[in-house]
Amino acid sequence: MDLKGMFRRITGSDGGGVLSTSMAIDLGTANTLVYIENRGIVLEEPSVIAVENDSGAVVAVGGDAKIMLGRTNRDLTVIRPLKDGVITNATATLAMLREFFARSQARRFSMRPRVLVCVPSGITEVEKTAVRNSLERAGAREVLMVPEPLASALGVGLPVEGAPGNMVVDIGGGTTEIAVISLNSIAAENSIRVGGDEMNEAIQSYLKRHFSLLVGERTAETVKITLGAVTEGRSDDMEVSGLDIINGVPRTYRVRSQDILEALRVPVGQIVEAVHQALEKTPAELARDIVDRGIVLTGGGALLRGLDTLLEGETGLPIRIADNPLACTVLGAGIILGDLFRYRKLLLD
Repeated sequence: MDLKGMFRRITGSDGGGVLSTSMAIDLGTANTLVYIENRGIVLEEPSVIAVENDSGAVVAVGGDAKIMLGRTNRDLTVIRPLKDGVITNATATLAMLREFFARSQARRFSMRPRVLVCVPSGITEVEKTAVRNSLERAGAREVLMVPEPLASALGVGLPVEGAPGNMVVDIGGGTTEIAVISLNSIAAENSIRVGGDEMNEAIQSYLKRHFSLLVGERTAETVKITLGAVTEGRSDDMEVSGLDIINGVPRTYRVRSQDILEALRVPVGQIVEAVHQALEKTPAELARDIVDRGIVLTGGGALLRGLDTLLEGETGLPIRIADNPLACTVLGAGIILGDLFRYRKLLLD
């Protein structure tokens, strides 16, 4: 038996054999995506769970739980069990994963799956243990891990196995992962715990400071999606409702895109600085490659209007947004699942 055949016999990976059940999970701060081998993406849900306070019973998971944010009574708590890309509430994460596993399985009594999970490149050993334990308790028979930037690079079609350098900036809900990739590994990287959540918080703070208006997380996210931009020139506006903290009554104000541009200066500035720091760490020969190849933006934050233009101006490098920035990480993990032997060097120990 050749080496590749032996690997497949040990791992059970046969490129899609019927005896093997494999799934990839992008377990994100904002959203969780599940990819099933030979089926593609089967689940895309917010990483949110609602539970009863007294019994601990699960009331809702995913999108059904997210609409409850800021609207529950004292009997219910809505939890986002991940922050900055890592697990902060193990019990809630376990319950959420069990529900996502159940929704993803084609057959109720199918074999316990092998799970490839995408994790931040700067994950600690303690955080890796927490992820592995949660997935195994949720039903995984084996847990493999891949750094998010490597999976994202594969998902957008970058040649990670070659010598030329490729740079990916993955802006998620809780982290921004920046990596220069060459020869199946990360040659230079930077990871900051700034992402879409921090942008939402910046909008909440701005509205409170300048309008004395208290708004919830979901409202701030809606404002970001509707008016969010990081370059001058937009003149849109929208009505935003919340609690007037001076008079203690509900109030509606008209907010301009210029207001949100100002609100986002700090978190966006941190992302730009992180990209500069990663470029400074890049070996000279790989830096030459990036001058030619440019930088690819992935993750939900890549959709922020004008971010590509801003980064291009700040770095002097060509910038392109991935065709499917929200899904490319889990799609890349799915490519790895399809040939674990070929991509084994991408996996974490």
